[in-house]
Amino acid sequence: MFNFWGSKEQQQGQSPEASATLWYSPSLVTSPSSSRSQTSGQTPPHVSPGEAAGIIAILKDKSVDELRKLLSDKDAYQQFLHSLDQVTIQDNIREELRKETLHLARENLEKEPQIVELRNQCRIIRTSELATAQERLNELEYQREEILKFYSPGSLLHRLQDAMNKVDEESEELQQKFMEKDIDTAAFVQKYKKLRSKYHRRALIHLAAKTSSIG
Repeated sequence: MFNFWGSKEQQQGQSPEASATLWYSPSLVTSPSSSRSQTSGQTPPHVSPGEAAGIIAILKDKSVDELRKLLSDKDAYQQFLHSLDQVTIQDNIREELRKETLHLARENLEKEPQIVELRNQCRIIRTSELATAQERLNELEYQREEILKFYSPGSLLHRLQDAMNKVDEESEELQQKFMEKDIDTAAFVQKYKKLRSKYHRRALIHLAAKTSSIG
């Protein structure tokens, strides 16, 4: 085999017509290092030592005419190439990947209407949930403002003042009943003392809260 690639007898025996019809690049018969230097940045395919040994073993069994035909006839070379087990395996894998890709592409096209529908439903759900959440947020914000107002110092002072006024009014009504003899003295004294105690207690709280607020 190696005599075929480099011997002078083979080169002299080759006719000019055969040389003219060679389809392969001269770099194919050069060393791997020179081949890489002659190709502009192209990376040769990786071949393991075992695969290379197997290919060499097949080529050694071929005659000189068969080898010359492989170099001069592109179709014969392609037929030989695709008859190799390594290439056949790669072709089968490539075909399976192609079929699987086409199958997935068809499935995606068939599911496109469903995908669009689901996307629209998700958009509607997000919009609806956002509106509901925004409404709830506004409600909570309103409740928070009302609570802050209810427990603000000014609101507390105002409610304490209202409570004092209410007890004061009840005291005056009780006095009016006593003056009109609608209630006896013992009952009047007991209720009046209770109302006035409540009034003064609230008055003290009001005064303390007002002083604290001013401070």
